[in-house]
Amino acid sequence: MKTVSELETIAAQVRRDIIRMVSGAKSGHPGGALGCTDFMTALFFEIMETSPESFTVTGEGDDMFFLSNGHLSALLYSVMARRGFFPIDELATFRQIGSRLQGHPTPTHGLPGLRIASGSLGQGLSVAIGAAIAKKNNHDDKLIFVLTGDGELQEGQNWEALMFAPAKNVDNLIVVVDYNQKQIDGPTDNVLSLGDLNAKMAAFGWQVMEMNGNNMGEVITTLGKAKTTARNGKPIMVLMHTEMGMGVDFMMGTHKWHGTPPNAEQTEKALAQLPATLGDY
Repeated sequence: MKTVSELETIAAQVRRDIIRMVSGAKSGHPGGALGCTDFMTALFFEIMETSPESFTVTGEGDDMFFLSNGHLSALLYSVMARRGFFPIDELATFRQIGSRLQGHPTPTHGLPGLRIASGSLGQGLSVAIGAAIAKKNNHDDKLIFVLTGDGELQEGQNWEALMFAPAKNVDNLIVVVDYNQKQIDGPTDNVLSLGDLNAKMAAFGWQVMEMNGNNMGEVITTLGKAKTTARNGKPIMVLMHTEMGMGVDFMMGTHKWHGTPPNAEQTEKALAQLPATLGDY
């Protein structure tokens, strides 16, 4: 097991990776990736029962993760590489033609650790529910985790899935919502308000938890509780409050860095705030 301090050290490097990848490609989505870094670091390095050695596409005997908001790809790639799924120096190929690290994840090139494409928003939860049902049918006691975004929940397909999972007792499923209340066009309340998401999900039959997604200790505690509470008849939803652009002061508090790469000067300023704790690729 890793300590909170050790996980924070990894997360610091992952944030630095994200800035360098998006800046190098001159394309990408740094805001949400930086906001979800603590969660993804905790998930891959502490919470999920999986490893590069045990990975299979079908996931038998392993916990499985699905990234529904696929534009957070730089975060996923950094965490997977740092966890040992593929060489860290491959991060330098992010968004290049022919690279396995496309702007939105795709399994076309057989990247270890990746199971589905997630470019179109709103589909990941449905896929995750299917995987969870398959595990139950196969008497596999491992869990399914999925990350989605609050803006992504405006997609209609999600609501059928959100009704289906509790109705069918898909209780080996833990859904984490990046609840930063911002999306590409502005605050979610201005674009299409989600209302009281906690109350809505509880009414649908979900067990709802909330956490500060930028506090590593709270992330570990809440996800640990979700794991031990799972398989009790209800799917679990964790509303994860994050700050878009977390760790880089000029990217925080605004939606404008949802899909905007930093220029050379901004990159230098961002990296000055993010220590190379594990060494750059």
